[in-house]
Amino acid sequence: MENVKEAVKEKYGEAARRVTSGTGPASCGTAPSAGCGCDPVSSNLYSEAESGVIPETALQASLGCGNPTALAELRPGETVLDLGSGGGIDVLLSARRVGPTGMAYGLDMTDEMLALAEENKRRSGLANVEFLRGEIESIPLPENAVDVIISNCVINLSGDKDRVLREAHRVLKPGGRFAVSDVVVRGELPGEVRRSMELWVGCIGGALSDGEYRDKLAAAGFTDIEIETTRVYDLEDARAFLGAEGIDVDAIAPQVEGKVVSAFVRARKSSQPEAACCGPACCA
Repeated sequence: MENVKEAVKEKYGEAARRVTSGTGPASCGTAPSAGCGCDPVSSNLYSEAESGVIPETALQASLGCGNPTALAELRPGETVLDLGSGGGIDVLLSARRVGPTGMAYGLDMTDEMLALAEENKRRSGLANVEFLRGEIESIPLPENAVDVIISNCVINLSGDKDRVLREAHRVLKPGGRFAVSDVVVRGELPGEVRRSMELWVGCIGGALSDGEYRDKLAAAGFTDIEIETTRVYDLEDARAFLGAEGIDVDAIAPQVEGKVVSAFVRARKSSQPEAACCGPACCA
């Protein structure tokens, strides 16, 4: 899936450049594009109170499909990691929630987004923030390092979601929480949508079903798995995120309506140590 990774870098690098140059928010490209990078998916996610305490460029760079910081129940003193932190909006909001005794890390692989995030950190005046360069499939932190992992419509961009979830489990402390916003599919999407690179980069084509998400989390070692739908996309939303991709909207949109949702995905790393290997087959 290296081609997916390069497409993601290009799309999100362009989005960061658009914000930095002042030519418009990241969610508004030159064409009425779709997926997590554009309305309707990225609209109206943050309250006025939240928008008022972060730099405007952090809000403009938001490309998410939810508001994980509002749902993750962050507590003062906790350490938080945002997978695919982009311009830093969820990291900055998390840093305020965990307070000066806590820490908020952001991880991203796109240089332009990291540069924008560092500038937003400077403007925010927050000291308990650190942005890391790297990939969510290989998190540059030691195991048992963070209390909470958040993410905002990024895990669907990965071509190796199993590895992402294993890495998330590795860096969480025992009892740590996985609390991400993501796009989830209910039922089957048309093959034309699944094959579209632009829609994968926009995190629609690469979306997991809720059953697949549960299975992959369980396989990575997570427990207490919950998936809560936060928004169901209707026919007009489907038209908006299919229209610019050369797809026959009239034919495909009715097959997509109601099948694509934003969801809040919760899980937990067990607080109990993993059982030791005690049989001849388990170490083979």
